[in-house]
Amino acid sequence: MDYKALAQQTAQEILGYYQDTSGWKVVKNSVIFVDFLFLFEKKITVSSKASKKFHGNLYRVEGMIPESTSKLSDFLFKPENRVRWDNSLKMYNMVLKIDSDTFLCHTITQSFAMGSISPRDFIDLVSLKHYERNMDVISSTSVDFPAYPPSSSYIRGYNHACGYICLPVQENPAYSKLVMFVQTEMRGKLAPSIIEATMPSNLVSFMLNVKDGIKTQKISSRRGYHHNGHSSFLKKK
Repeated sequence: MDYKALAQQTAQEILGYYQDTSGWKVVKNSVIFVDFLFLFEKKITVSSKASKKFHGNLYRVEGMIPESTSKLSDFLFKPENRVRWDNSLKMYNMVLKIDSDTFLCHTITQSFAMGSISPRDFIDLVSLKHYERNMDVISSTSVDFPAYPPSSSYIRGYNHACGYICLPVQENPAYSKLVMFVQTEMRGKLAPSIIEATMPSNLVSFMLNVKDGIKTQKISSRRGYHHNGHSSFLKKK
């Protein structure tokens, strides 16, 4: 399989979803707290429309993240610490590195909807691409990978073209606009109504996980900086 070509195709699909402004229906709004000057930074919006890939929905999630675009995309792309901040996952492992911007990962989700939706596993092709105006696109789509066939332990789900678009907020480059697209085919014997009822809240939770993960990472970085600076001072004495 030509993974690089598929990654390029998937990234273009994500860009197409971003540019498509018609037919979206807002299914959930979440305002974290009201701030007179920066209310837009605290709002998460979930919209949906019928997917053209399968009998389900394509979801669009938008929010503001207090981090620069380059650091945010790096945070979202790297698999090393994903399960530390993403509460929806129990495992996220790179299984094949194609190049510095492309890899295959094996993901196992947590159960959700109070256990009515059991864990799923996925094999996804993940890619990071940089575009003009400091816009980054992280795309993913499910693939077959013989080294990791479906097992009896989990239902193998399928992610049709999904991804994130990260771009700077013009009036404040220290913040980024994050737009996420999800169209996940859960498979198994699930009523569509269960997925439609639970998915919007799960997507809001993911955005909150991103914000909390970024905050934790910043705190850890500051502690490391102060610790290293203190150590250097002691050595000079």
